[in-house]
Amino acid sequence: MAVRTILHYPDKRLRIPGKPVEDFGESFQALVDDMAETMYAAPGVGLAATQIGVALQLFIVDVSTGEDEPSDLRVFANPVITEKIDSISWEEGCLSFPGVQEDVKRAERVKVKAQDRNGAPFELETDGLLAIAIQHELDHLDGKLMIDHLSPLKRRMVHRAMLKRAAGGGHSMDEAV
Repeated sequence: MAVRTILHYPDKRLRIPGKPVEDFGESFQALVDDMAETMYAAPGVGLAATQIGVALQLFIVDVSTGEDEPSDLRVFANPVITEKIDSISWEEGCLSFPGVQEDVKRAERVKVKAQDRNGAPFELETDGLLAIAIQHELDHLDGKLMIDHLSPLKRRMVHRAMLKRAAGGGHSMDEAV
């Protein structure tokens, strides 16, 4: 297992849609393990393969909330949301946007079909943080980013903050405002 480099906006590779996972063999298993180690080291609650420069329809999520709670790592390969129910505004962060926290409107409850780390199909209906994380990570697989959900003004502010950060001149959105 290895910690991989997480791509930061405005890296153009974040906009490349993932290709379907077809091989669930050893290299796929190693990728999932690397992604888990990377996500936990960051730390984060989700990570899409596209965020580490691997253009596959794969993301992982673990919304366990603390050290007292056991890990709940979930692997989603070739995920498709089949139903979105109600809507909610949720403050989101993203490992590809360090220091940025913004309110994003998403479905409050989702139904998703995917394959697990061994390729077995499963369906899940969920709400709360897990539903938000699934939608956020699935966006990554389509080349869509958190910034795309913001108003034009907020989008420009985050864009400028991330450019400043990439140039070494800032570490959070607050510094760019």
